[in-house]
Amino acid sequence: MAKAVHVERKVEVPEGVTVMVDGLKVTVKGPKGELRKDFSHAKNVSIKVEDRSVIVEAYLADGKTRALVGTIAAHIKNMIVGVTKGYRYKLKIISSHFPISVKVEGGKVVISNFLGEKAPRYATIMPGVTVKVQGQDIAVEGTDIEAVGQTAANVEKATHISGFDRRKFMDGIYIYSREVME
Repeated sequence: MAKAVHVERKVEVPEGVTVMVDGLKVTVKGPKGELRKDFSHAKNVSIKVEDRSVIVEAYLADGKTRALVGTIAAHIKNMIVGVTKGYRYKLKIISSHFPISVKVEGGKVVISNFLGEKAPRYATIMPGVTVKVQGQDIAVEGTDIEAVGQTAANVEKATHISGFDRRKFMDGIYIYSREVME
């Protein structure tokens, strides 16, 4: 089985964005903020900045290392998009049996009266993420796609129920849109 000798991925850096690399730690600064990620788990991979691009490469790479190079390049691209535009997930509150009340308190989303329950349910908001409740819609926004996605998943998971027929009983909060903000 032949091995690939050299694998390289380039990520273009737009104007107004600075990328700093310290070993395998990457910091991206842009108009919407700053993101840091540590890729120290990636053995045999090097990251460097040349001109207006970030180069992720590996020598004598096997299949897993080739995949890792692509994954790290995708993470850096997501970081660049995050600090220039940002990410937004939209969720819909669906209630046919009991009216669900949703509000943001501190670092948590409080979901009250779900299925008529007396005790509220809570969903954790990840650091750097903002949550806005507008009527039956919830907007989760931020610069880090992983934190935004995890917060939206926490809200959706807080109202997950099992043991009911999904075709008839659809109460809950569901993600319906993932987008890059403009």
